[in-house]
Amino acid sequence: MGDSKEAGAESPPAGAAARGGLSLLSQGESEEPSAQGSALFLGGNEVKSRAVVKYSSAPPRTAFARLEEKTDLKLPPANWLRESAKLGPAGTTILGNSKKSKPFSSFGMAYDFIDSVGNDVDVVSDSENIKKLLKIPYSKSHVSMAVHRIGRTLLLDELDIQELFMRSSQTGDWTWLKEFYQRLIDQKWQRKKKSKEHWYQKAILSKFLYYSINGDGAAQPVPSAAEQQESSSSDQTNDSDGASWPAPFEMPSSVSEDPSASSQGLKNDFVRNILWTFEDIHMLVGSNMPIFGGGRYPAVSLRLRDNNKPINVLTGIDYWLDNLICNVPELVMCFHVNGIVQKYEMIKTEEIPNLENSNFSTKVIKDIAQNILSFLKSNCTKEGHTYWLFKASGSDIVKLYDLTTLCEETEDKYQNPFTMPVAILLYKVACNMMMKKNQNKKHYGTIRTLLLNCVKLLDKSRHPQIIASANYMLSELFQLDEPKKEESSESPLNENSDESYSEEEEEMPDSDENGSYSTSSDPSDDNKAVAIIKSVGELSVPEKYKSIHQIRPSCTFPVCHDTEERCRLVLSYVLEGLKSVDSSIKKESDLPAADPNTPIPLKYEDDSTRGGPEGLEKQMALFLDKMGSLQKGNYSSQSGMIPGSWQHKMKLQLILKSSKAYYVLSDAAMSLQKYGRALRYIKLALQSHDTYCCLCTNMLSEVLLFLSQYLTLCGDIQLMLAQNANNRAAHLEEFNYQTKEDQEILHSLHRESSCQGFAWATDLSTDLESQLSVSCKCYEAANEILQFSDLKSQNPEHYVQVLKRMGNIRNEIGVFYMNQAAALQSERVVSKSVSTAEQQLWKKSFSCFEKGIHNFESIDDATNAALLLCNTGRLMRICAQAHCGASDEFKREFSPEEGLYYNKAVDYYLKALRSLGTRDIHPAVWDSVNWELSTTYFTMATLQQDYAPLSRKAQEQIEKEVSEAMMKSLKYCDVDSVSARQPLCQYRAATIHHRLASMYHSCLRNQVGDEHLRKQHRVLADLHYSKAVKLFQLLKDAPCELLRVQLERVAFAEFQMTSQNSNVGKLKTLSGALDIMVRTKHAFQLIRKELVEEFDQPKSDESTPAADSSPSLNREEVIKLLSIFESRLSFLLLQSIKLLSSTKKKTSSNTEEDVVLKTNKQIYSQLLRAIANKNATLLERIDILIHLLDQLARGSGVQ
Repeated sequence: MGDSKEAGAESPPAGAAARGGLSLLSQGESEEPSAQGSALFLGGNEVKSRAVVKYSSAPPRTAFARLEEKTDLKLPPANWLRESAKLGPAGTTILGNSKKSKPFSSFGMAYDFIDSVGNDVDVVSDSENIKKLLKIPYSKSHVSMAVHRIGRTLLLDELDIQELFMRSSQTGDWTWLKEFYQRLIDQKWQRKKKSKEHWYQKAILSKFLYYSINGDGAAQPVPSAAEQQESSSSDQTNDSDGASWPAPFEMPSSVSEDPSASSQGLKNDFVRNILWTFEDIHMLVGSNMPIFGGGRYPAVSLRLRDNNKPINVLTGIDYWLDNLICNVPELVMCFHVNGIVQKYEMIKTEEIPNLENSNFSTKVIKDIAQNILSFLKSNCTKEGHTYWLFKASGSDIVKLYDLTTLCEETEDKYQNPFTMPVAILLYKVACNMMMKKNQNKKHYGTIRTLLLNCVKLLDKSRHPQIIASANYMLSELFQLDEPKKEESSESPLNENSDESYSEEEEEMPDSDENGSYSTSSDPSDDNKAVAIIKSVGELSVPEKYKSIHQIRPSCTFPVCHDTEERCRLVLSYVLEGLKSVDSSIKKESDLPAADPNTPIPLKYEDDSTRGGPEGLEKQMALFLDKMGSLQKGNYSSQSGMIPGSWQHKMKLQLILKSSKAYYVLSDAAMSLQKYGRALRYIKLALQSHDTYCCLCTNMLSEVLLFLSQYLTLCGDIQLMLAQNANNRAAHLEEFNYQTKEDQEILHSLHRESSCQGFAWATDLSTDLESQLSVSCKCYEAANEILQFSDLKSQNPEHYVQVLKRMGNIRNEIGVFYMNQAAALQSERVVSKSVSTAEQQLWKKSFSCFEKGIHNFESIDDATNAALLLCNTGRLMRICAQAHCGASDEFKREFSPEEGLYYNKAVDYYLKALRSLGTRDIHPAVWDSVNWELSTTYFTMATLQQDYAPLSRKAQEQIEKEVSEAMMKSLKYCDVDSVSARQPLCQYRAATIHHRLASMYHSCLRNQVGDEHLRKQHRVLADLHYSKAVKLFQLLKDAPCELLRVQLERVAFAEFQMTSQNSNVGKLKTLSGALDIMVRTKHAFQLIRKELVEEFDQPKSDESTPAADSSPSLNREEVIKLLSIFESRLSFLLLQSIKLLSSTKKKTSSNTEEDVVLKTNKQIYSQLLRAIANKNATLLERIDILIHLLDQLARGSGVQ
């Protein structure tokens, strides 16, 4: 019997057919689903009904065979009880179209239409159960149904108490329910047998249906004994249906993997599944009613009635609901008397409620449906619980019990046979929601509740696979790699999730003023029943129970206020999953007993592999070998898990999840500067990953990328620990702390692996060098992993970050070794030669810088490459300084080694500038490199000038080299750009000009012979002196230097005067020298200002020594320069007076010269008196000099 889909066979609007009734498209016609449901006008009351066939296994409809009058239905037709596709399941039993539904029929449907469960559909059930519920107010018969809640969906199944108790007496399974039933409901319970009349009616209905599909009307008599035998066998068949009940825990393991497995009553065996919308209630209904069609009647249902018995209300409701559910517009009724066919009658579906003796209001039926659903939804609040809706025969009271709670009070709380199907369905609905990635976020609250309830239902020892899988899915709900913005906008996660109830929710009594819950006089009833409908008549009252649309939300997704809280939740689920997997692995005897509360001692191979760079090299080699073997797919589990088994697959996923969670925790701790905690978490992440590597048979590139990221973060943490050594005790305490949860996860990891693969990377060392080395090795390992598989091209950003960090850590280590070498150098005795230890440190430092430069160059990071080249230049200068201190101070000369290293430094600085290209790339770095280059040239020139290597080079050669070096230093010394370094540059430039002027001045003094060269030197000396003065005058904190330069210029003038013969020439030179003296007034004013500031300091500071009160002013230096200035000024004034006096005698009187002579004499006189006054303070002496210089300026006309 081939399945066919009937996509949307719906009822068109009333009156569409010629006869004014409802029509249904035949199988051959187009069956486009209508956008809106049809409105049926039945009995004057409008009731909206819409039916869409979701699945049908029925063959194409055929017309029914109309039996001739007087046909005897007591005689069986030739085809009776033979399997017929036209009748479907009705054809295999004499029970006809009311074939008994299995106790798990709703679960079979739910498995097949998992998309509808928990979200769109209110009820999933057999049509017989729906009809029975809607007839409650009209019927005296008993009602017994099991109710389960999945999200917003209720699953209804018949709970045949008589059948259950028959089973209980045989197997003892349902003893607890039988005892409860006898104690509270029916103390004298006994099995009620069905009457002979019941089976007679069933038999002639079956024969009638077979006659109707036979078509030839032929009857084949069967002996009454045979008929009796069939009747008795049918009774047995009915009883044997009890076998469809699964015994507790007989569910095979395959069900967990394929919950739709057609075993133990979980099969969807309805002929058709229909999505029926009745008013605002959405139902997924299973039906086996045979539908006939063809010719004038495209779809009709066929009924058999005894002409002597009128149709009652119950039968009318039955017929009406069947036709509505199956979307059948007409009913064909065949009347008989004592089995003899009398006549046929055609009745439209909308006319059924108005039949004689069968009048009922469709509006009331709608109210009953809404009230029952509201009652159930209000009270069946706990997902996973089995509720029992019960109405005793002849009673008006409907009671709802929570069987799960009652069962839990017994010795074995897992005796409820519904537990497993419910758990599987919860799991399957959650899985389905998880699969819809585009919309699953808004359902996260619902998914979480479904899974938590699933886990709560199952026995951990019996269903480890589902529990492990559910916990893994719970951990997957929390996105570890997303930014925190999700926490600030929780509302989307809570949308559409208000239809479900979490396991923590307490039941609250409904505040319905109509008194939904009665306070029965029997206290035992009150204690056990969840809710009671005091009278079935209440169900007919419109909106008696209103809570269907006001279900209180409770399964909102938990708001994690920070990353740590989110990760901790993930790890709690991972741990539960790991426990489930571990408990299912049989090979326990091979494992040593371990207490999860006791930390596991770590195993080390030998002492040589611990600490120190050498040990690190060995461990790195082992690690790289291991990484290479992973590519080949080696597998080594200690617990004996079989590769490919569910345990193996699940444990891999859980371990990977735990490693990610620990990585995120570590990253969060790192950002909080909790470096000890960060190292502990990254250690756990790497231990998890190590175990993953041991179990994995085929390493994914994504997982290798994770490992590279973990090692990169580990390197960052070790570097930060090295840079924050002053807080080491706090970091160590954080590192050693461990939660019970972490210990238990580690215990599970140790079942598979020693977890020592990354021990070299995660030890907290107290040695700075070791920490830096470990950090470097972490980055190197991360880089190696990227090289193994083609990850660097797939993840260029991460690759660049790793290389940047490698360059940075190599710079850090290089600087560390360089500083150590500098410290050794400062401790060394001056005359001692360079030690081997220093040279080794230089080599290590240089090697690190070189590798770092290569790292940065490989990713075109010019700025950082320039900085490392700059540091290499600094290392070269330290090497030069070391050789400088190695020679005898008394015979000190600038050595070739110094020159070599300074020139190397210059080369590296020039490379740095070339690396940058232009200043625009990074102005700060560019300026820094220029300054260092200028400093190197200046230092080299100064040393050559102060410690001239006269034993190796001629004076002229040295002067030339000094001059060149000084000019290059000037070239890279930017005095014009406004910056923090500008005053330094100006001071440097002024000093260079001063030194060059002094050098040319010295050359002039010592040189004999070449007049052209002497003249050149004289011009250069004068030029550089004037430039030095200009630059020093720009500075406010260099008055002594300015004074010294001016005094040297005066000395230069005096030297020139000695070579002059004429008095006129000498007077001119003297006048120039006195002009220079006048211009020193600026320097004296700066010195005076500083002295006044010292004097004006608060009294409390007066006790401090004068020399310390102003660090910028050296008093001894000032006094020394002042004395020189006074002597030179008195000498110049005296010489001026002598020359002017002698000139006056020889020549006629010159008024201008007379004024100058007179002024000079007065100043000279005052100066001599001032010099003679030994009691004058420094400030007074300076004031006198400023006053005298003012006079001199006025007398000579100099301003």
